[in-house]
Parts: sequence; structure tokens; C-alpha cells
Amino acid sequence: MVRREMSQKVAVAVVYVAAMFMTIMDSTIVNVALPALGRQFHVRPEAVDSVVIGYLVSLGIFIPVSGWIGDRLGGRRTLLAAVALFTAASALCGTANSLGELVVYRILQGVGGGLMTPVGLAMLFRVFPPAERVRASSILVLPTALAPALGPVLGGLFVTDLSWRWVFYVNVPIGIAALVFGGVFLQDHREHRPGRFDLLGFAASGVGLGLLMYGLSEGPIKGWGRPEVGATCAAGATLLVVMVLIELNKDDPIIDLRLLSNRLFGATNLVMVLASMGFIGALYLTSLFYQDGLGLSALQSGLSTFPEALGVMAGAQVVTRRIYPVIGPRRVIASGLIVVAAAMIAMTSIGSHTSLWQARGFMLLMGVGLSGVFIPTQAASMATISRAATARASTMFNAQRQLGGAMGVAVMTTVLAAGHPVHFHLGRSVSNLNAYYVSFYAAAGLAVLAAVCAAIFVNDSDAMSTMTGRVGQDTLRQMDRVAEQSAVLRDA
Repeated sequence: MVRREMSQKVAVAVVYVAAMFMTIMDSTIVNVALPALGRQFHVRPEAVDSVVIGYLVSLGIFIPVSGWIGDRLGGRRTLLAAVALFTAASALCGTANSLGELVVYRILQGVGGGLMTPVGLAMLFRVFPPAERVRASSILVLPTALAPALGPVLGGLFVTDLSWRWVFYVNVPIGIAALVFGGVFLQDHREHRPGRFDLLGFAASGVGLGLLMYGLSEGPIKGWGRPEVGATCAAGATLLVVMVLIELNKDDPIIDLRLLSNRLFGATNLVMVLASMGFIGALYLTSLFYQDGLGLSALQSGLSTFPEALGVMAGAQVVTRRIYPVIGPRRVIASGLIVVAAAMIAMTSIGSHTSLWQARGFMLLMGVGLSGVFIPTQAASMATISRAATARASTMFNAQRQLGGAMGVAVMTTVLAAGHPVHFHLGRSVSNLNAYYVSFYAAAGLAVLAAVCAAIFVNDSDAMSTMTGRVGQDTLRQMDRVAEQSAVLRDA
């Protein structure tokens, strides 16, 4: 029995890492390729954000339904089907002949990504008890951090020496390997009471999120004063309000908003949304800054972003093994976000004649700061969530993280467009670096706001079960049993 449980820890970890590797690397590669896509399809630089927004919106729409599907069909079946869909859609993206066609395939890719990430995370948290989750994160971060490290470099090589199409084709062999491994080694898990499918809640959340994100992506391009932009945003926001009213009165909601009443889960979700807005927006901005602002090649842009992932890999080992178990998540997360904000502000000192090593140093610093943000936030978020509610909590956590990223890209695009990143001098276009600097300040502001929220709302005592430096294993097992019994009584 022990051997079986340990083997599942390995099996789930391997497939989850492969899934995360594809989704993370896909985002960083696409960021590097955005200017090339704009030139290929003859559209303005701001217009190519639809490639990113379309994918993130699709994630946001389908992440909420992933928990119900995973509980109904089984985690193994759902995860492998999602990996297959993501892999096939990646191959289709590589064959696109127009921007519209690429966006459609990216939306399909987002369906697969929206299902596999939360289902994989739920499976991971079910096989690893709270006391082992931070330690597991320190192991998992090593391979998953390779994705953002390799993504910009591979993206630069593909765009510069081969074709932008390879930024999508690269997912295919990884996806096939994950499918074969998971098909052989993964065991299934299915909840006995997944509940009825909440069609009304899914429709309200899906259409509402889709309309809102579409409006956010079109606003910077067409102008926020255009009637269709305002109407789309208003309709999306209204449907989301309706969704909240529906879900709070459902016995089996597709988005269990009542989980947010859990103090630690609600606080970490708030921090994750704000942190994702700042960081994902900054990554999107950095790629444009390097290539359109400073005139670097895609490969140079990738190599100059590479140190950020190295910082995550190095910092995560110290944070998760030495610091977090002793002092808890609150100070670790808040301090990490302040470091991230400082690195973003430091990027405003980079000019056309500045050494790229200075910029790479700032990216390394940003990565070190991020090592104290995302992994501790994810580990702490589930500390007080019962095993039965893990899938629902995982879907909500991932939905808010991905939507935060989509909003971050929209905000950075809006700020950048408002600053007019390109102006004309003596009949030729010249980059306006001040527009990028203001955008970096906006991203830093979001990181600071997230740090304040972490310092105020995250309570270390709530996450005690994940702090193995403070309590013994017997105490942790007892706390886990009490949490499970409380959850059973609450569900009853």
C-alpha cells in the first residue's frame, strides 16, 4: 500500500510537471514571438495581444468547469484528455495562416490548458498531505522553472533562425510523452458526490468572463470611448454579478464562491490575482520593451529574460526549504512582492545605450522575488481546505490566477498605448521609452498592492500545517484528521 501511494506521488508529479512545463513555456515563447507575429500578419504591435488574451480568456472560461469534470469523469481521464487537446491545438497553431485563425486555435489550446492545470493540481494535493506540499513544491519548481528559462531562449532561436511556427510545435513531443507516461502509470480518482452540472452558472460565468476579457483586450486598440467596447465590458460585468447571485444560491455550484469565506484561501486568492496582474503584465511588457523599444532581436530578448527563471530556481530552494517552514507565508510573500516591485522599477533605468547585463541582473532579482510569491501562496492556499473540496478550490485558485494574468496584459497594453510607444521624428518612427517606463511603474504598483494585502490578510497560524519547521508529524496528521472531520460535518 505504501509503495502504491509513493508511486502515485511520483506519477502525478511527473504528469503535472509536464503539463505545467507546456503551459508556462508556451506563454513565454509566445511573448517573444509577438513582434514577429505582428510583422507576419501585418497588424499593429498592440493588436497581437489578442493571441495572448484569447488564450487567457479561454483558460478563464474553462478552468471553472474543470473541477466538476474531474470529479465526474475521474482525474486521470480528464487530465490525459486535456493534455491531448492542448497538444493537438499546439500543432494547429503552428499551421495558422492568419491572425484570426491563430487566435481560434489559441482559444482551443486554452480549453486544454484550462482543464489540465487545475485537475493536475488537485490530484497533486490529494496525494501529498499538507506537511509535504511545500517540500514537494521545492522539488517541482526545478523542472517547472526550466520552462520560463528555456521558453524565451528557444523562442528567440526559433523566431530568429527557423520560424515562429516552432514556438507551438515544440509542445507536441512533450505532450505525447506526458500522455504515454500518464496512460501507463496514473491511477484514477473520482469523487463519490460530484453533484449535478451547474449549466446556468457555467453559462453566466463563461459568457460574462468572455465578454469582459474581450472588452479589456479591445479597449486599448479601438479606444475605451468606442460604444461596442463599453457595451461589451458592461455586459460582461453584469453577467458576472448575475453569476455570483446564482452560485451563492446553488447547492452544487460550478464555482463555489463560499470557499472564499475561508480566511486563508480568500486572502491567498486575492494576493494571487494582484501578483499575477503585475507579473504576467510585466513579462508581456518586457518582451515588447526589448524588441520594439530597444530594437533587440527575438534571441537577444529571450537571453535577456532568461535570468528571471534562474532567479526563481535558485530562490525557491532556499525559500521553500529554509525560510517558509520557519516564518510562514505572510512575511515571505510580502517580502518577495516588494523585491519584484523593486526590480520592475529598476527596469526604468534601462535605455538604448545601457548594458544588457544590467537588465539581466534586474530580471534575476525579479525571479528571486517571485520565488517567495507563487510557490508559498499556492502551498498556503490549500492548507485549510478539505480533501473533498480540493478540486473546487483548485479550479477557483487557477481561474483567478489566470484571469489576473489576462487583466494584467490588458492593463499593461492600455497604459502602454496611452503613452504612445511610437512617435514620428523627421518622417521616421522612433520608440518612446517613457511609455514603457510608465507601464513598468504600473506593474510595480500592482506588486506593492499585493504585498500590502499579503501583510494584512494572510495569517501564518492558518497555514501552520504546511510549516514543518514549527510542528511535528504527529501533530500535522492530527490537524489533518480534524480538518477532514470538520469538512464532513460542514458538507453534511
